[in-house]
Amino acid sequence: MRFNPGNPANCVGQVKTLHRYLITQLIASLLLAVAVFTFVLLVGNVLKEILGLLVAGRLPIGLVLRAIGLLIPFVLVFALPMGLLTAALLVFGRASADGELTAARASGISVVALAKPVLVLSALLCVVCGVVNLWLGPRSRVAYKELLAKARVQIAGAVLPERRFVRDFPGFIFYVGKNEPTHNGGRLKDVLVYFVNNETNVTAKVRAARGFYIVDATNQSLRLNLLNARCVTLANDRWLPGFFGEWSFEIKLASSATSKPRVSLSDMTFDQLRTELLQFRAQTGPRQHATDGGEPGPASRVQGANTAKADLTLPLRVQMNRQVSFSFACFGFALVGIPLGIRMHRRETNVSVAVALLLVLVYYSFLLLGQALETRPEWHPHLIVWLPNFVFQTVGGILLWRANRGF
Repeated sequence: MRFNPGNPANCVGQVKTLHRYLITQLIASLLLAVAVFTFVLLVGNVLKEILGLLVAGRLPIGLVLRAIGLLIPFVLVFALPMGLLTAALLVFGRASADGELTAARASGISVVALAKPVLVLSALLCVVCGVVNLWLGPRSRVAYKELLAKARVQIAGAVLPERRFVRDFPGFIFYVGKNEPTHNGGRLKDVLVYFVNNETNVTAKVRAARGFYIVDATNQSLRLNLLNARCVTLANDRWLPGFFGEWSFEIKLASSATSKPRVSLSDMTFDQLRTELLQFRAQTGPRQHATDGGEPGPASRVQGANTAKADLTLPLRVQMNRQVSFSFACFGFALVGIPLGIRMHRRETNVSVAVALLLVLVYYSFLLLGQALETRPEWHPHLIVWLPNFVFQTVGGILLWRANRGF
């Protein structure tokens, strides 16, 4: 890109040209980086949560695609800020390495002037992240979990996968050598059932060469029938053998497709969190204030009650502040990424990605710290989740000012 520092009349046109060039490069890098990070995060979630259903061998491809589609808004919460930071490091690092920024300075164009459209774009992305963080991401995550819950009930092979110890049913551990699914259940071979107490102590063992089971999706139950079963029971510290021609029992499935489980705080939208907070405050009554100078007596008890209520609402307030705080990550990442890219003076993509991942780790560690301290009101965790924004925007502003001054 050519500049004419001797002709000030062309300065405005040069700035517009530079803005178009930088925004074009930034958006292209942003889309690529977001696509890569989204893919990586999707693969991580799919391997962790859908792989068990895939191993069962009866998961429809349409259901897999639908589950992935529901996961995309959830992973965009993290992919968008990471992608913008990586794109800023890449674009401004290349511009600095190619001497384009030096030529722009020679034309009288400051770094701040060049960064303005990028900062405007980051502010717009903050709005997008706000919608995703506060509403779309949690709703899609809940829908994703409900879809998997229904799949586990409807897909018999996923309930008892082959050659795996299944600990999904309280009080039992199952092992199935072979599972031949039918339309509403399956035929089993080489079945081993452990009865456990307190999740660890085995109280009885049942082994059967074959058996069958029926899944009742309406009542959310599984009826297991074992043929030629052999049972060993622990009594008075001794194992007592026993034999049964046929042995059957019923298990309630952990996941229910008809009765929705209680949504965790991390999967609630901002409106749901606020409703929970208001309902809790309405049930416990308005907060009162001590009026006797803090002397021992009724005022101290009121203060203690208020503190206890604040402790109970703290996880809600931490989650609400975390959602809003993380929505502003793009602006802080842009402020840091622009001057760091100029200082790095590198064109290599791997270096920019490594630096971006390191900065994201630093940023997200504050959010994890706030969530870890959500039961410790003395640490004010609802304020800790705002620290990364303050740190990144302050440091980024200083670095951008120094880059503008040519330091």
